[in-house]
Amino acid sequence: MFRFYFVIITGILLNLYYLPLMWYYGKHSEKYTEADCYKIGQRLVRLIKKRAGINTITTGIENLPKTDGYIMYSNHQGKYDSLGIINSHKEPSTVIMDKSTGDELVPGLFVHLLKGKKLDKQDPRQQVGVINQVIQEIKAGRKYLIFPEGGYTDNRNTLQEFHSGSFKIPLKSKCPIVPIAIYDSYKVFGENSIGPLTTQVHYLEPIYFEQYGKLTSKELADLVYSRINKKMLEIKHSSLEEYDEIEDEEYFEEPLEDYAPLHNIR
Repeated sequence: MFRFYFVIITGILLNLYYLPLMWYYGKHSEKYTEADCYKIGQRLVRLIKKRAGINTITTGIENLPKTDGYIMYSNHQGKYDSLGIINSHKEPSTVIMDKSTGDELVPGLFVHLLKGKKLDKQDPRQQVGVINQVIQEIKAGRKYLIFPEGGYTDNRNTLQEFHSGSFKIPLKSKCPIVPIAIYDSYKVFGENSIGPLTTQVHYLEPIYFEQYGKLTSKELADLVYSRINKKMLEIKHSSLEEYDEIEDEEYFEEPLEDYAPLHNIR
């Protein structure tokens, strides 16, 4: 947890700038496009990574569908997971988050900024409503990220069971599915260190409705689980140098600055 507190303490001024900015952009959606809001979110992620000494290696970006909406399923290891994925996903995307996490200050602002969804595990009716909204939004072209393990404990680079409920979304929306394997993400805020750290994000080959349309939600969950687990085992038995296809600063064209100008607030 040393890195988490280090980022919080050293980034006080940054937080005083970006947290209100995230709230403002999220509240005034009539003024800002989804791309505007997403750019603010990505910029903050990159600044957090810079201050925390985190490099995230990314592969498989070419696997992301070029048009229409899709859903991404990733394994879950800690608080950095969605940040590592948003960092490398150029097109605006958003996330479905557990309500207990989404009610926290910073995660809540991220969900608000990106127009994501908070899922209340204690309210089945609310869950059905959220799932129906997500289905309609994906059909309209949005991209969603879901962690089907439903949470994380001390699982590290080992997968937990996937809950099948969230897999009803692609079965009803008929959208492409992009499995994502993240690796060493738990180390960011789960280990007592502030030294340089490398994590990995791997976008795997998409699975299209023609391939999964006849499966049950449980069978589909097992299929996505098997794809991610296979990649995790492959990474485990490989050297890090084999996965240096894209590193952070190679991916973004615009220079990284600590504070974005306020002139575009309108």
